Amino acid sequence: MKNNEVLIEVKNLKKYFVKNKGFIKKDLEVVKAVDDVSFYIRRGETLGLVGESGCGKSTTGRTILRLYEPTSGEILYSGKDIAKLSREQMMPYRKKMQMIFQDPYASLNSRMTVSDIIGEPMDIHHLASGKERQERIFELLDTVGLNKDHAARYPHEFSGGQRQRIGIARSLAVDPEFIICDEPISALDVSIQAQVVNMLEDLQEQRGLTYLFIAHDLSMVKHISDRVGVMYLGSLVEIGASSELYKNPVHPYTQALLSSIPVPDPDIAEASNRIVLEGDVPSPVNPPSGCKFRTRCRYAMDVCKEVTPVLKEVGKDHFAACHLLDK
Repeated sequence: MKNNEVLIEVKNLKKYFVKNKGFIKKDLEVVKAVDDVSFYIRRGETLGLVGESGCGKSTTGRTILRLYEPTSGEILYSGKDIAKLSREQMMPYRKKMQMIFQDPYASLNSRMTVSDIIGEPMDIHHLASGKERQERIFELLDTVGLNKDHAARYPHEFSGGQRQRIGIARSLAVDPEFIICDEPISALDVSIQAQVVNMLEDLQEQRGLTYLFIAHDLSMVKHISDRVGVMYLGSLVEIGASSELYKNPVHPYTQALLSSIPVPDPDIAEASNRIVLEGDVPSPVNPPSGCKFRTRCRYAMDVCKEVTPVLKEVGKDHFAACHLLDK
């Protein structure tokens, strides 16, 4: 199903949150959660997005869907900039774009039955009613490995894995083209994670879906993703084909991130060159000048303090933002 058609393209996307610092309203802090991020996703492929907690992965996904309003930048869906569309103009795109949330309990309304949870998107977009609606709900439950008897139950009656399946069924209810998977397996048992990922892959193959897969589990991201982007403190520092990026990481942060992947064999793990980052992640309220990673980078140079590096091509469809590439 993969082809060269670009379905989603993000250009210079920024999302800043402004909050009061004290009692005086003019005393404000600006949190630069997403700071000048650009990438694209081809139709039918999976782009993985990784990075430490707080790096802006989830905020990027929510901003693309306009759950958060972008501060600036473009969000192109099949070439159409949806960043500044009104609520009414966004409705057709809401049907095309859906999200699977990280917490499979908090994202489901505890007062609604499974039938109402899955049927709500159909009601909003006027897709089905009556018997057709109910049959469609039963069909979606079967698709995600549940049965029609579950339709009358409430979220608290299910396990975490089953609740996430309900969330996936809800995202499929409007027959979308693009789904943002916001750490969909991080809250699940390890034994259930593989089942959910395999189901997502099967659904992608059957329905021609396009995914933005946000996760912490680097091994799982490598497995499911065609391409991978690495974020640090609101910025994209490296992006490329999954096999190439894992085999040949260029940015020092990517190298450190990949070296942290657990190795099952203790002898190999002990012999491996584990890169341990020094210091804490800087605050997005006051990020370092120049390269944001320079305060923790063992290769930091004077130019890193003054000039913000931009993404440069280091291989076929492989880009990194580091001044070491200029040497």
